[in-house]
Amino acid sequence: MAAHRILVTGKVQGVGYRNWTVTRARVLGITGYVRNSGKAVEVVVSGEDEAVEKMIELLHEGPALARVDNVEIQAANDAKLKGFTKRLGA
Repeated sequence: MAAHRILVTGKVQGVGYRNWTVTRARVLGITGYVRNSGKAVEVVVSGEDEAVEKMIELLHEGPALARVDNVEIQAANDAKLKGFTKRLGA
């Protein structure tokens, strides 16, 4: 099991990035959440290593209208989350 806190910067707000992330995470069976955090989108993911790695790859791309400039990955201790949700910003 892997758990990461990821900050995605670029043109990632107002382009459907959070809804897109929820859809992809649920398909991959990942738990966690996504929310706006200042000028970034914060994504917390937890799940099987292969699924989390695939999610990280997808976060580098984002939806069609997004432009991802940077993806910062940190270790997280959120392995007990249930489901994958979109939260209100920080």
